[in-house]
Amino acid sequence: MLFVEQIKAARMLLDWDQHKLAQKAGVSLGTIKRLEATPGVIGGTMETVMKIRHALEVAGVIFISADNEGGTGVRLAKPKR
Repeated sequence: MLFVEQIKAARMLLDWDQHKLAQKAGVSLGTIKRLEATPGVIGGTMETVMKIRHALEVAGVIFISADNEGGTGVRLAKPKR
């Protein structure tokens, strides 16, 4: 499960605006705006959600779920050496 708040937090960690996320994920800016407009579990099609998640993960975001780390959130991966 992915939350809108995680997407927004991930964008902030990467210093990405909605336009950059849309470009990186291969979805429209309108889609990002619509999905981020309502807090809670992210809506949209599974394909769209996976594109967004993949774009953020490729950029170094790690999604934290309540069941694997004690709380829902995001963090950046350790830099590769």
